[in-house]
Amino acid sequence: MSRLAFKSLACLPLCALLASAVLPSAQAQTATPSATDEIAKYREMLADGNPAELWEMRGQELWQKKQGPNQASLEQCDLGKGPGVTKGAYAELPRYFKDVNKVMDLEQRLMYCRMSLQGLTREQAAKTPFGSAGNPSDIEALVSFLTAESRGVKLAISTKHPAEKQAYEIGKKIFYYRAGSHDFACASCHSAEGQRIRLQDLPNLNNKANAQAAYSTWPAYRVSQGEVRTMQHRLNDCFRQQRFPVPDYASDTITALTMFLAKSADGAVMNAPALKR
Repeated sequence: MSRLAFKSLACLPLCALLASAVLPSAQAQTATPSATDEIAKYREMLADGNPAELWEMRGQELWQKKQGPNQASLEQCDLGKGPGVTKGAYAELPRYFKDVNKVMDLEQRLMYCRMSLQGLTREQAAKTPFGSAGNPSDIEALVSFLTAESRGVKLAISTKHPAEKQAYEIGKKIFYYRAGSHDFACASCHSAEGQRIRLQDLPNLNNKANAQAAYSTWPAYRVSQGEVRTMQHRLNDCFRQQRFPVPDYASDTITALTMFLAKSADGAVMNAPALKR
C-alpha cells in the first residue's frame, strides 16, 4: 500500500471540529447529491428533539448547587462578563483573564472556579471530564448549560491582549503542525474543499463560512455515543486519531487551538449544543 493510500485510510476528523476525518485530496471522494441530501434530512429529523436539553437542565442545577469543601455554588464564577453573568459569556471565550494572567477556554475557567469557589482540588475538579453510560460527567452538563446561554449570540473573540494574540498564533501553528507516525496535521483533514470520509463531509476550516458553521455547533450531542461532547473532547480525540500524544484535560495546548478555531469562526451565531451523528 502506498504511503498516500495509507494516509487516506488513517485520516480522521480534526477535530471533526468538526465532523469526522479526512482523506487527503488525492484520495478524497465526492459525495453524491443523494447521499448529502439524505444526511441533511436525517439531521433535520433529529433536530426536533435534541437530548442535549437534558444536559443543559442538569448543568443549570449544578451551577446553582452548593458543593465542595466550601459548600458554595458556581453562581459567582466570572466567565469574563462579571461574576455570575452567563448570558453571552461562551461567545467570547477563550479570552484573557487578569486574575490568573492567562488565556482560558470555558473548561479551564470552570475548573478554576470549582477550585477557587468550591474548594475542590484540581483532581476533583477534573474528575470525569467525559461521560459514558452509567458514569455521567458534571463538566459536560455544566458546559452544555453555559454554551446554551450563548445560543443566538454572535461569536466575538478578542485578540487585543498580547496573551490572546499569542494563544491564537500558537493555536495556528498547532493546526498546521505535521508530525506523528502518519505525518498528519489538523490541516491535513480540514484545509481543502470537497473532503469527506465515508458519507461525512469535512469542513475546510480555512473557509470562514465553513469554520463558522462548524465551530458554532459545538459542543454537541453525539447520537452515536449517546453523550454531549465538549470542544475539549472533540479536539483531544482528534489528537488521538492523528496518533499524537493526547493532551492533558484542560491543557493550554487545547485552549490555544480552540482560540485559533474560535477566531477563525468570529461573527458566527452560536447554535449549540447542537446535534451530530
